[in-house]
Amino acid sequence: MFTKIDYPFLIATFVSLVASVSLWFLVNHDYGLFVGIWVPSILGLWVGVRIVLLAGTVARLRKG
Repeated sequence: MFTKIDYPFLIATFVSLVASVSLWFLVNHDYGLFVGIWVPSILGLWVGVRIVLLAGTVARLRKG
């Protein structure tokens, strides 16, 4: 189940993947690799944001 905060991360990841493949085949392999590194970085940032949001939700539920 996705929330509103998830969609920008998913869109950025997809755009980065498409840009990476396009650069790899059409421009230069090195550029494609550089942009391809962004994909797991964006996904890792997304996981971090989700963990922080989840921790905040758990803290609010424990308070009462």
